[in-house]
Amino acid sequence: MSETTAPTGSPTTSTAHAGPRTGRARAARVALRTVQVLLALFYGLASALPKLIAHPAAVESFDRIGWGSGAMYAIGALELAGGIALLMPVLQSVAAIALSALMVGAFIVQLAAFDGQNAATPLILIVPLTLIAWTRRSHNADLVRLLRRR
Repeated sequence: MSETTAPTGSPTTSTAHAGPRTGRARAARVALRTVQVLLALFYGLASALPKLIAHPAAVESFDRIGWGSGAMYAIGALELAGGIALLMPVLQSVAAIALSALMVGAFIVQLAAFDGQNAATPLILIVPLTLIAWTRRSHNADLVRLLRRR
């Protein structure tokens, strides 16, 4: 049953069968929202912030791959925007897809420029991002409606 539809049948029937399922569904929603918040904090603070403040480790990494500060700031801005968008219901699925694509690029860079060092990190992050994109996909229709109104 979707969150926007009313239950059908008698109150005792729907309550008797929906009780445990509703509790599990609520726990799953809370768990997924917690993961979204943690990922948003990770992308905003641990990943984007060092790039945006030109932390020496970030500068060194981007110099090593030959991309320079412009790419570092651009990727930092994309990560920050994605982290913020993960917290916005209408954007959360699209943000998870975009951040997943960014992680595919990070994986390739880790393999090519850093000999696979830390290559598992982007792959690990893709797992919860894919889960978010899939479970929150119904919000994509809301986003399309908003964009068509303009």
